[in-house]
Amino acid sequence: MKQMTLAATRGFEKHNRATRKAEFLSRMESLMPWAEFGALIEPHYPKAGNGRPPVGLERMLRMYCVANWFNLADEACEDALYDVPVFREFCRIDLGRERVPDATTLLHFRHLLEKHNLGAALFAKVGELLLANGMRLSGGTIVDATLIAAPPSTKNQEKSPRSGDASDQERQRVALRHEAAHWRRQPDWSGP
Repeated sequence: MKQMTLAATRGFEKHNRATRKAEFLSRMESLMPWAEFGALIEPHYPKAGNGRPPVGLERMLRMYCVANWFNLADEACEDALYDVPVFREFCRIDLGRERVPDATTLLHFRHLLEKHNLGAALFAKVGELLLANGMRLSGGTIVDATLIAAPPSTKNQEKSPRSGDASDQERQRVALRHEAAHWRRQPDWSGP
C-alpha cells in the first residue's frame, strides 16, 4: 500500500462525527462484493495499451455507485469527489497523487455498462444484498432551486388594467435554473 499524502490525512479534527453519508458508505463498503462485480465487468473493460491508460476498474465502479446512490449527474459526481472527502475516501482517490476521473470518463464507463446490460444487473444484485441485510435503497428526488421573476402587477394606481407600454414589452421573465452545477439564464416560455 502506498503511503498517504497530506491531502488524504484525517484525524486532526478536534470535533468530528460520522455523517449519514459516511455511515452509509461504510456499510456499502462492507456489503458490496467488489471482486465479484469487477470480474463481471473486466472482460468488457478497456485494457492498457496504446493511448491513455484506463482508470482502475474498481475505482470507476465505486464512482459509478456514488453517482447512482446520491443521484448525481456525471459532472456533479466529479465535483462532489473534489468537494466531499468521504466520497474520495470511498472511491480511494488521493488528491495528493492523482486527480479525480473526469465526468467524460464516468460517462464512458456508464455507457460501457449499458452496452453490455451490466448496470441493471449490478443494481439488482445490490438490491438483493441490501434486502438480505434488512435494508432497502430507495431513490429520492433532489429538487433544484428555481427562482422565477414575478410578473409585474397588471393594474396601475387607478386599479385599471395597464396598457402595454414599451417597458412592459422589454421585460422578459427568466428562470434561474441549476443544471449540472452551472447556472444559466433560461427564458420562461410559459407566457402571460
